[in-house]
Amino acid sequence: MASSGFEARRAWVREAVRRIEADFQRSSDTHLIPLALPGMPGVDLYLKDESSHPTGSLKHRLARSLFLHALCNGWLREGAAVVEASSGSTAVSEAYFARLLGLPFVAVMPRGTSPQKVAAIEFQGGRCHLVDDPTTLYAESQRLAKESKGHYMDQFTYAERATDWRANNNIAESIYQQMRREPHPCPAWIVASAGTGGTLATIGRYVHYGRHDTRVCGVDAEHSVFFDHYAGGDSRLTLDRGSRIEGIGRPRVEASFVPGVLDAMVKVPDVWSLGAMHALSRRLGRRVGGSTGTNLVAALACAQSLKARGAAGSVVTLLCDDGQRYRQSYFDDDWLRLNDLVCDAQRDAIDALIDHGDWPAELGRNWRVAGDLSLQARAN
Repeated sequence: MASSGFEARRAWVREAVRRIEADFQRSSDTHLIPLALPGMPGVDLYLKDESSHPTGSLKHRLARSLFLHALCNGWLREGAAVVEASSGSTAVSEAYFARLLGLPFVAVMPRGTSPQKVAAIEFQGGRCHLVDDPTTLYAESQRLAKESKGHYMDQFTYAERATDWRANNNIAESIYQQMRREPHPCPAWIVASAGTGGTLATIGRYVHYGRHDTRVCGVDAEHSVFFDHYAGGDSRLTLDRGSRIEGIGRPRVEASFVPGVLDAMVKVPDVWSLGAMHALSRRLGRRVGGSTGTNLVAALACAQSLKARGAAGSVVTLLCDDGQRYRQSYFDDDWLRLNDLVCDAQRDAIDALIDHGDWPAELGRNWRVAGDLSLQARAN
């Protein structure tokens, strides 16, 4: 009887892995979109469009890796619930893979998460468990998983270790493959924001592994501890509030954030993230999310550093998700006024920076930089 149970469990795991791998084979890679920088001649900027994944965001890659990691560690069981602490996009993607495997899924989320993200999770078959205090997400997720005899996926611990950072078409390998025929095929900078820190860990490790001259710039949101941890090294930092830029920034230092892979880090005020988001949305003719605006500000800083040195080169950053998820928040004028995030002036300043290379003085007074944004050769 015990042997029969073992074989049934092994067969379920094999079938679950097959389904996830088959889903991967059906998906093409995401696009790399060039964005013209008239004010910075000789510098090419590219956006890795992660919104084209089946669940609409960069987190689709993470969710796939987390499910495979949990399956191969023997942590998932047929019929048992999967629980995750998430502000939205990871939960949407994990709900997709849970439904693919026929597993119940519960997302533990801050009550202020956008209605569009809640609806997207429910569309994928997930259930949303809302909490008033974002700092209780972890404990509440652990409690629900224990009570249901399910599994707490814990993206913030396992994001950096679940992904195969050496190859296997991870996001870094994909970027270098897509850049091969561009004028500057080895990016001078790759820029990404920190949610769990897993994507930054994958990119930074792959850069070192491939002995590339690329430098990696991390980006943090206004109400988050990642930047201060990078700058000062204190892993005990906490905040009593969550980030206003959904999907990035954390009130505590997460295990998946690996500062040693970064060459520099930037902390961007939220109003500038949203101003850049609106400027980019107008240029692309479609809406992008707030974390993409955060990325864009830092990517433009890296491009400006190339221009200041009279150097040519390329900068790659991430288009993280579709802005339609934020039409009742970041793209709603009343919401922006209510949250003191009206960003018309910042949007226009980002436009001037892109078109004329004019670095906004106000941004220079209000953002923070750690590490060296100048371009000295990486020591291999």
